[in-house]
Amino acid sequence: MKRYIPPFNIYITALLFLSLSLAASAYAQSSINGYVSDAASGETLLMANVILAGTSTGVATNTLGYYTLSGLEAGTYEIIYSYIGYKSLRKEVTLADGEQLRLDIKLQEEAVMTQGVTITAEREDEEERLQLGVSRMPVRMVTQLPAMFEADLFRSLQMLPGIKAASDFSSGLIIRGGSPDQTLVVLDRTTLYNPSHFFGLFSTFNPDAIKDVQIYKGNYPSRFGGRLGSVVDVYNKDGNRETMQGKVSLGMLASRISLEGPLQKGSWMVAARRSTVEPILAALRETEEGIPDTFYFYDVNAKLNFDASKKDRFSLGVYTGKDKLVMSPVEDFDIDLPYGNRAANLTWTHIFSPDLFANFTVTGSQYFNLPEINIGGSKFTRTNTIDEYAFRADLEYVAGKKHVFEGGFKGSELRFKLQDRGEGEGNFDLRTNTFYGTAYLQNTWKPSPFWTIKTGAHLQVFSISDHTSVEPRIAIEHQPNPSLRFQAAYGRYHQFFSLASFYSNSALDIWLASGRGVQPSEGDQYGLGVKKLFAGGYRLDAEVYYRTMRNLFELDPRVLDPVGLEYRDYFHFGEGYAYGLELLLEKSEGDLTGFVGYTYGDTRRKFADTNQGDYYPLRYDRTHEWNAVMNYRLSPTWGLTTAFSYATGQPYTRALGRAQYDDPFTSGAVDQVVAGRVNASRLPGYHRLDVGFTRYGRFFKFGESELQIQVVNAYNRRNIWFYEYDLDVNPVAIDPVRMLPLLPNISYTVSF
Repeated sequence: MKRYIPPFNIYITALLFLSLSLAASAYAQSSINGYVSDAASGETLLMANVILAGTSTGVATNTLGYYTLSGLEAGTYEIIYSYIGYKSLRKEVTLADGEQLRLDIKLQEEAVMTQGVTITAEREDEEERLQLGVSRMPVRMVTQLPAMFEADLFRSLQMLPGIKAASDFSSGLIIRGGSPDQTLVVLDRTTLYNPSHFFGLFSTFNPDAIKDVQIYKGNYPSRFGGRLGSVVDVYNKDGNRETMQGKVSLGMLASRISLEGPLQKGSWMVAARRSTVEPILAALRETEEGIPDTFYFYDVNAKLNFDASKKDRFSLGVYTGKDKLVMSPVEDFDIDLPYGNRAANLTWTHIFSPDLFANFTVTGSQYFNLPEINIGGSKFTRTNTIDEYAFRADLEYVAGKKHVFEGGFKGSELRFKLQDRGEGEGNFDLRTNTFYGTAYLQNTWKPSPFWTIKTGAHLQVFSISDHTSVEPRIAIEHQPNPSLRFQAAYGRYHQFFSLASFYSNSALDIWLASGRGVQPSEGDQYGLGVKKLFAGGYRLDAEVYYRTMRNLFELDPRVLDPVGLEYRDYFHFGEGYAYGLELLLEKSEGDLTGFVGYTYGDTRRKFADTNQGDYYPLRYDRTHEWNAVMNYRLSPTWGLTTAFSYATGQPYTRALGRAQYDDPFTSGAVDQVVAGRVNASRLPGYHRLDVGFTRYGRFFKFGESELQIQVVNAYNRRNIWFYEYDLDVNPVAIDPVRMLPLLPNISYTVSF
């Protein structure tokens, strides 16, 4: 295959943008800039707020904890630094004419409320969380919510309005009517393609390694691209810069250990997790058949940081995770299924001037899925891999009080490989190598203290489908007073990938790219929002959205054998839309904290070969959904957390009956289920209550401890369907049954 060389104008545009940014830094105005970090650990705080007291002038730290207050006149200022869960700090400074003051700040954690799911914060801390379509998930909430055996990031996100779960057995994210492949998942600027363990039951993210999580449910900013729907942006910890510390957690399904500490000019962090179900499986094998001979999963996160100077920081991050299953469900039928992800990134952060901040990142990501099946001595193997190698640059220029420019570019090489072999011969071999280039520019303009207007564009080049697109983005916010804001946004998005997913087993997921005769999917997003803050720590959010989806390409279920077909013939093509309303009422002060969320949503698809070309609901469509999370501090040593969910039953395809016919090849009768219209029926509603208690104490003299006792599914009604192949029954019945039994969960964590 001919190797693709990016167009020369891509390089020229990137170099021109960098040159203009460097030239602009020569005109830097008087400013105050620096990093905001945790006083105890030295971890930089993302999206911390920096505000000039008595004015509407303020900024939030960026994704590396850096801030700039620019366009200031000479004089004395009082600056307020605040962050959720930390004590606000007021700092008085005197600024000379033309001075560029470097002011690094360390905030003290507010220890009084650390037992809460949501921690009390200054009103200024709400700034980033109140952006349209944006949610943030405190890491503390991830570990406090009752969990099915293991605390999990994605399962915690499913409690937020607009985010649904495919089922109780899936950590996949269904965000605003989009399928899981329409959500971009990023770890330290590196794309992950299958972020799951245990066949989709848990996500790959170890909560002990996570520093910050930000979710863009829709209308995501110009620096992201490549997905029709949403973005989950995860950052790992940098490591404690002040002292060495660690954490050990023992659970029923998996155990975790993490260590972090300072270097002479930096920090380091290592966090590891491994399943611990082998003793249970060994006991079950004594009495039960079909129990796996081998099953485990693990993941390791590591990060190394080095401060070369006050203007230069380097960071090296590594992630590796793997699942492996070996079993023989019946005689002469052996399965060996390894799959997982590997990722690495190297980032250089440089401050060209107080007003110009940049980071340059080299990333590598790999997803692998290598099943091997042996049936009666006949071996079948599959090699399913995705490799991505990329370089990206992101720059931020503060041009006075009214303008902040962000821009950058990314170039990556993607390699897809899907190869099936049987009896040592290659039966199917699909390999795709492509260049994927992006560039973006965004301007945040504040024409007055009451208005904020963000305009931007995202350019994408995907070589194998010979596609170039420019995506406009705009977001407008009106804030008549500090406690009320009205918002509107629009954006266009393209997606070059499609996921062929097996809902019961994410280990067999297959990613396919647009290519010869297959153009990328395209969609528009519209959003409106109203956000209101009330006294007593109450907050009310209301958002409505509408999404279109065009040129959706999915693996055609009628294609049983793709050998010899043109690439376009692998797929069927369609369109879709989604719309909805999201409400969130949150209480963040006092002994009782938590939130109640409601989602009204509708998502439809249309393919010419399905339901006579009519629109139909997706299997994860749920019209109404309520979620409530409550955290109550019973005493200084005991905490109570509850989580309740209700959802409309999901659609399903009803079996209308069955037919029998004689198979001429086997000389026997064959049962054929007669199915109705796709997803034209709906199961009864679902509700579930989870309860958890936490005991805070000390583990002898070694450190602090937490004992968590949780009951998942304390009260439940979950419905699924199954076929009854009873020859005396006609038609074939599909019956709802309970999904999950009552599940206890116990874990013990020691921090030292």
